[in-house]
Amino acid sequence: MPTTPTATQTIKHAIATGSSKQAIRLCEQALAALPSNSAPDTLGHEQTDLLYLQAVAYRLAGEPSSALSVLQRLQTIQPDYGRAYQEQAYCYRALQRPEEAAAAFYQATRFNPALLSAWQQLVEVYRAQNNKTALDIAQHQCRYLSQLPKALLGAYDLMYEGQLYKAEQVCRQFLARHKHDVEAMLLLGELGMRTKVYHDAEFLLESCVSLYPQEERALVAYQALLLKLGKYTKAVALAKRRLAAAPQHSGARHALAEGLSGIGRVEEASALYQQLLAEKPDAPAVWLSLGHVLKSAGKLAQAIDAYEQAAHYQNDCGDAYWSLANTKTYRFSPPWLEAMQQHEAHPATGLDNRIHFCFALGKAMEDAGEYSRAFDYYQRGNALKKSTLAFSISRTEDALARQQQICQASLFSSTAGAANTDPIFIVGLPRAGSTLLEQILSSHSQIDGTMELHDILGIASQLSGQAAGYPEALLHLSDEQCEALGKRYIEQTRVYRQGAPFFIDKMPNNFAHIGLIKRILPNAKIIDARREPLACCFSGYKQLFGDGQEFSYALSDIGRYYKAYVALMDHWHKVLPGQILTVKHEDVLDDLAGQVTRMLDYLGLDFEPACLNFHATKRAIKTPSSEQVRQPLYQSGRHQYKPFIPFLTPLYDALEIPSAAARRLT
Repeated sequence: MPTTPTATQTIKHAIATGSSKQAIRLCEQALAALPSNSAPDTLGHEQTDLLYLQAVAYRLAGEPSSALSVLQRLQTIQPDYGRAYQEQAYCYRALQRPEEAAAAFYQATRFNPALLSAWQQLVEVYRAQNNKTALDIAQHQCRYLSQLPKALLGAYDLMYEGQLYKAEQVCRQFLARHKHDVEAMLLLGELGMRTKVYHDAEFLLESCVSLYPQEERALVAYQALLLKLGKYTKAVALAKRRLAAAPQHSGARHALAEGLSGIGRVEEASALYQQLLAEKPDAPAVWLSLGHVLKSAGKLAQAIDAYEQAAHYQNDCGDAYWSLANTKTYRFSPPWLEAMQQHEAHPATGLDNRIHFCFALGKAMEDAGEYSRAFDYYQRGNALKKSTLAFSISRTEDALARQQQICQASLFSSTAGAANTDPIFIVGLPRAGSTLLEQILSSHSQIDGTMELHDILGIASQLSGQAAGYPEALLHLSDEQCEALGKRYIEQTRVYRQGAPFFIDKMPNNFAHIGLIKRILPNAKIIDARREPLACCFSGYKQLFGDGQEFSYALSDIGRYYKAYVALMDHWHKVLPGQILTVKHEDVLDDLAGQVTRMLDYLGLDFEPACLNFHATKRAIKTPSSEQVRQPLYQSGRHQYKPFIPFLTPLYDALEIPSAAARRLT
């Protein structure tokens, strides 16, 4: 029996047969019929498809201005949808607005580099402008896309438009017919990274590098993944291997510097960045990287200079301005503020740069006491960032609840696993004070501070690839497997240590994997860094994270996530009684000595005065709180959310703080 055509198929048929008016009506009907209770990610894809088709139909019906109105609505829903910009360009061209058309074609290729027709249009634009550099890039991309197999070009298009699982299906089907095809392997590796199936991506890219050792794109992709996963030792080794073949390769030297920084060799990393800049000063990305290394090393004035140089060489580099704001101490001058506002408002500013500008401007306005304007920028930046993510708070809540269902007390009846007592895990939510606790404890002579290590997340990712899935795989681990995984963790993390008997792993997200930690490292110590919910959630909302923490870009999401975190921590305390220490940030502010003594007692260590003088401890710190923990304790950040209370209704609702009167008391 033939299936009934979907609304989208019917609309496409109407457009293909020249029935543009009918297609417009069908789009309106389908949009009106979309269920309001659909999952946000599913609803977004349906809206995107229908609005795009409606815009195409309007243009073909001779109404490009109406098409532009539809596209504006579409870009509000999904501002990184490349095809929307390509269609926008066709509309501008129909309206005899060539400069706007050229800008829109350019934006289309930035969001979707697989749009061959947009690149072809840019070839003509750059040829007319006599812009040889841009013309060479566009022609190269046209040649590359034209030689790709049709299936892989389609898969790239699907990936860039956010349809990751469809793209993966197409790519796997192609790879089944063309085993070890380099293009398919590279694409599937990138899809693995985008879907966060990192163990698959790592295996694919490592295999690709092994099969095609001279393929530069494979080397770059594998290098980037190793750095993303925090596998800095392997990243350093790969970069050195690349440099052995090409000693002056700037990309490999940059990667080597990033890897060296990751394992704490910041002076060597800084020197490498300085060499690169001596050869080519107009390199904003290198200035940014240098700034990050200097900031982590506590050289704030030099870091600020590096960030300012990045902005100097690329004045629309939003990341440079956000990096300045993210020092938490920098204050923008009026000319810089004006420039930032102009860049943020300019239609040609790229989405990623716009997001960075919004967060930087939010911080600048907050510093100036203009809280309404600050919140407008924070809200805009968060909404833009969230629109680029396929995040579902409901799925996340389900995943955290699944940990409770699987990890019952019986799971921990066996104490098999690596017997090591040296790991100290500090877990919690970001912006909850975990960096402060790490700085305090790493000031003790018996404890090494490291960084936010990815190793537990990597083991969890590996287990998720097993048939049982994760956390169900924990039920099937043998004692021998638990011991092997624990020993692997200890070996992998050894490179970050300086020789003390104990070391800290400060990955906040590990709160979700305490069951795994206690299965493979039963003697590990775990400290839960807890902060008052409103302060913690709003601080996270104001923060633009480098990666992850996708729950933090909507007030309702972050409130629900906080509740799910507390529920899971309550569960861990129930099934692992006495094995986790909760330390409240507010208690540390009020009674530093008492909380230091409490933590050291839990760890079985003698008190040392250096822990009270933590701000004097010299070490590399990579988190947003790096400069804050290099100062004595202060109370000014305790209630930073209070001027924003009128804007925080979704957060109050998510945290179930009910009445206006109760809110005034918080």
